[in-house]
Amino acid sequence: MKPARILTFKCAKCAKPVKVFLQKVSACSHIQPYQGICDCGEVKRHATGNPDAVKSYLASTDGNWQHHH
Repeated sequence: MKPARILTFKCAKCAKPVKVFLQKVSACSHIQPYQGICDCGEVKRHATGNPDAVKSYLASTDGNWQHHH
């Protein structure tokens, strides 16, 4: 089953819906990272997959995150 390309979340800052898009930073099956920006400017990140990979992705603050094996 392929991961969804777009997911919608509620913004933590203003509570508006934020669309996050599947990122192409990782070609491996361990993680599917998502990112989007709300109308208010808040960056929303989400990921599914390996818990450790997800945690490191969500903890990174720049857009240059890479998953390493």
